[in-house]
Amino acid sequence: QVQLVESGGGLVQAGGSLTLSCAASKRTPDNYIMGWFRRAPGKEREFVAQVTRSGTTTNYADSVKGRFTISRDNAKNTVYLRMNSLKPEDTADYYCAAGQYGLTSFEPRYWGQGTQVTVSS
Repeated sequence: QVQLVESGGGLVQAGGSLTLSCAASKRTPDNYIMGWFRRAPGKEREFVAQVTRSGTTTNYADSVKGRFTISRDNAKNTVYLRMNSLKPEDTADYYCAAGQYGLTSFEPRYWGQGTQVTVSS
């Protein structure tokens, strides 16, 4: 079992920045991707970003491309999400995830408990 613990959420004004962190309780398998999803109030959970173990391959939802950056520090078993130019529509609970890449998409096996991000206009 891998436990994932997020931190770094909070309240920020539109145009501001936040960095989310997700610490894994232990090293994940080498073929595991780590990533972030979010669920806005009244909406379904959606993919945000993912990164391979090497950190060299990343993927982003179109809605966050150019504003968000995902990275990971394998020595610390931690993945980060740097969020710049935040918009009110980025308001959501953000969830860290770890798992393998399936046939067509990231298929998380482990989830964090979530951290809330609120962007005021």
